[in-house]
Amino acid sequence: MATRTTARRARARKPRGPKSRDRHWLYQESVQSPEVHFGFFERAYRERTGRRPLSLKEDFCGTALLAARWVEGRRDRTAIGVDLDAPTLRWAHKHNIAPLSEHARARITLRRGNVMHVVKPKVDIVVALNFSYNIFHSRAALRAYFEAARRSLTPGGVFIVDMFGGWDSQRPMTERTRHRGFTYLWELHHYDPVANFGQFYIHFKFRDGGGIRRAFSYAWRTWSIPEVREILLEAGFKDLDLYWEGFDTRTGLGNSVFRKVTRAKNSPGWIAFFVASA
Repeated sequence: MATRTTARRARARKPRGPKSRDRHWLYQESVQSPEVHFGFFERAYRERTGRRPLSLKEDFCGTALLAARWVEGRRDRTAIGVDLDAPTLRWAHKHNIAPLSEHARARITLRRGNVMHVVKPKVDIVVALNFSYNIFHSRAALRAYFEAARRSLTPGGVFIVDMFGGWDSQRPMTERTRHRGFTYLWELHHYDPVANFGQFYIHFKFRDGGGIRRAFSYAWRTWSIPEVREILLEAGFKDLDLYWEGFDTRTGLGNSVFRKVTRAKNSPGWIAFFVASA
């Protein structure tokens, strides 16, 4: 399953722990590695505009870790994080925004709202990561979101979404990834091929006993690459490119290197990014 490569890469770079049994902290430790993505974001934007991106909007931001790290990385960057869930945004502010310097805090904004409606101020890059747009189960709903993302962008701005697939992504199963002090479990509980619908869960199991069952739940329509490409074009995007993650031949895991492709070989699990210009 595609999430395995992300989680295992994160494990190699994260500090030893666990420091907390909070589900949001555990999620960040298991799944997120913003710094891995920033080089790719900047490269994709520069290739299209010849400029360095300064402003970013993180849709479905959750704990806004990526937005926080974005403004922390350079003093001239700004970020907006958008999410519907107020408790999660409060957690984000306490744990990821408040610890920033005063100058960095002034350059990040968290917005509680629907990603369909938050389209200003316009930014250089909009990202929807961790496959979050799969919450849209109909073509019309996904197109409406993509149209909103396009309206959020400055002229020539770039929209970036990730995708996963491979035959393991449709097979009910549970993957286990060990971290210092806990195990991350990614479960595909059931999958309906007629609707391309999957019910996914994240669980955490602590090394010294106990854990958090169904810490996160995802009812996702799993969109295919041709579907996403077609809907992006219908939403008015142009210059679409697909970037495919390579694999480390020694480990069989993702190597965090994304290259532009027009064809790819199927595998048990893969991750890719679509990059599209407004």
